[in-house]
Amino acid sequence: MVTKYQRMQRGAGGFRSKLEKRIADDLKSRKVPFSYEKQVIKWTKPETYHRYTPDFVLPNGIIIEAKGLFESKDRKKHIYIKDQHPSMDIRFVFSNPNAKIYKGSKTTYADWCTKHGFKYALKLIPTKWLKE
Repeated sequence: MVTKYQRMQRGAGGFRSKLEKRIADDLKSRKVPFSYEKQVIKWTKPETYHRYTPDFVLPNGIIIEAKGLFESKDRKKHIYIKDQHPSMDIRFVFSNPNAKIYKGSKTTYADWCTKHGFKYALKLIPTKWLKE
């Protein structure tokens, strides 16, 4: 819900747009009672189903994703997959784990993996992953 302070910061008399202000002014001039952004309506975004095809699956069940570029949509996808399939062991092999997740970011691919509980490696699958 938007606070009065946030509305005041918006300009246009506390409205999100000049059109909203125009409508409010018109309602006031016609003495029509109304409320502005007082009611909250909850809704759910319908589920969409997607498919994920791992790059490599090792004999021990470890799933390997090879990534040069690790885009936002890929990061989101892997968080969803991890949440929905917590028993899957998905790991990343990056061409450069020290690359930033976007231009100007302080967060690297490695930082992101650590934060979200994914193991990662540089350029090749570590031998110890093969022996797990």
